[in-house]
Amino acid sequence: MGFSFSGEFSSYSYTTIENTFLSEYLPVSSGIAVKVYLYGLYLCTKKQADLEVDSLCQTLAITETELISALNFWEEFGLLQVTSVTPLNIVYYPVKAGSKPRKFKAEKYTEFSKSVQNLITSRMISTNEFTEYFTVMENYKLPPEAMLYIIKYCVDKKGNDINYRYVIKVAKDFGEKGLNTIEKIEKELSSYVLKTSVIEKILSALSLRRQPEIDDLNLFKKWTKELNFEPENIIYAAKQLKRGSVNKLDEFLMELYSLKCFSKEEIKSFFEKKKQVVELAVKINRTLSIYVEVLDSEIDNYVNKWVSYGFLDDALLFIANYCFKSGKNTLADMDDTVEYLRGRGLIDLSSIGDYFSEQEKTDEFIKKLLNVCGINRRPTPWDRENINTWKSWNFSLDMILEAGKLASGKSSPIAYVNGVLSNWKSKNVFTLEGIASHASSTSETNVEDYNLEYKNRRAIAMAKAQKNVDKAMQLEGFSTVYERFFSIEKDLAFAEFSSNTEKLKELENEKIQVENALKTILNTIGLKIEDLSPKYACQKCNDTGYVGTHRCDCYNKK
Repeated sequence: MGFSFSGEFSSYSYTTIENTFLSEYLPVSSGIAVKVYLYGLYLCTKKQADLEVDSLCQTLAITETELISALNFWEEFGLLQVTSVTPLNIVYYPVKAGSKPRKFKAEKYTEFSKSVQNLITSRMISTNEFTEYFTVMENYKLPPEAMLYIIKYCVDKKGNDINYRYVIKVAKDFGEKGLNTIEKIEKELSSYVLKTSVIEKILSALSLRRQPEIDDLNLFKKWTKELNFEPENIIYAAKQLKRGSVNKLDEFLMELYSLKCFSKEEIKSFFEKKKQVVELAVKINRTLSIYVEVLDSEIDNYVNKWVSYGFLDDALLFIANYCFKSGKNTLADMDDTVEYLRGRGLIDLSSIGDYFSEQEKTDEFIKKLLNVCGINRRPTPWDRENINTWKSWNFSLDMILEAGKLASGKSSPIAYVNGVLSNWKSKNVFTLEGIASHASSTSETNVEDYNLEYKNRRAIAMAKAQKNVDKAMQLEGFSTVYERFFSIEKDLAFAEFSSNTEKLKELENEKIQVENALKTILNTIGLKIEDLSPKYACQKCNDTGYVGTHRCDCYNKK
């Protein structure tokens, strides 16, 4: 079953005419041309059997010559294309707004058309191809004899089956340069012929097996006239690329030009340095244990920049090794570290090694201090600044650790340590003995017994917390989430260290998700996250007996 309009229905429908056609094309066309165009447009909307030329001529009451002339007229303007004559097949194209009809007539180039067909004998030249030739000649004011000279040159070069688009390209190139006479074109082509042998050597160096073209000549002029490269140095540069396109060579020569590398020696030095940078990039990737498929991007965005800062290979590989061990084995992470070191004037291997060595010692002590304070996270730049400040106050590491013991369990332990040390500093207490003499007398009390009791309290609280952890470890998926719950603090610290705000925000969001996952798992056995940490009897001192440098209320009550 099919659907179709009745003949009566079709008689009452419409054929749309674009206003651009009426305003710009109709005024310059003949009545027969308009008649053929409109009827053909009408036929486009109807299903029809194969249409013959004589049948259409009979319908429109015109001769075959008039029909073909009208079709050629519209084909010149690009409004339609005759794809076959028997049967007659015509393709209509939309009328482009703002476009202007061509003012030239095909009859003007009758002799030219015959000459072109004699030059290209392997095929019949279409109306569209002729129109392209006419358009170029009109636009660039190329006389027919000059255009024929160009076509002959192209045919001699490419063969009788040449694509007309290549001819148009060459003709436009000459036209844009103002070469619109046989004398000027002949002079240009003579210059081209003289340079062909050099261009052939350049193409050969690039492993390109083709004949030189006009675009190659234009680039060669650019390289020799504008960039001032000698031909032998261009060939040498092409050999270094080994394989590639002429455009790739052009990009390379532009790069050499920007670096003022013109001679063979300078180009050779450039390649050696580039090779060294590539080798360095490979070593860095190997050290970071990453694979980068295309090194060019890595070299442009990172390695070249690091080298320009003054970092030598050994220093960069040392930094890469540090990043790998720190779990920050991406190029972006390494870039953050390099920028951090550069900002502190640490460029050479010796200074970087000393810095990391000192930082490692400091971090080990900070870990110990954080553990004493009851904090489970990685050291941060803020911690390191605090240590440096307390040292400048003339406190030893033992004194700082002692202050950490007093801060255990407090809501802000590090800030509390700072307060304790500040208090001791104001009272000139800088030794462990000084702490003892500064404290209130406890001669009437058995201090050792009290200290033992508090020690037992803390041990019991820790044991309960550990029991809860062991119980939770039996749950499926708990160990993975629990491990990430603590390790994420390390990542947060490094993001803070490298001032990577985007990564810091990402990790903070992940921390919330991990905490929620941990809560969900623990809820199945009636536990909370806080049940995994010790719960002390006294919330003030966390069962240490002291709040800062003073005895806790719970201690005094005893």
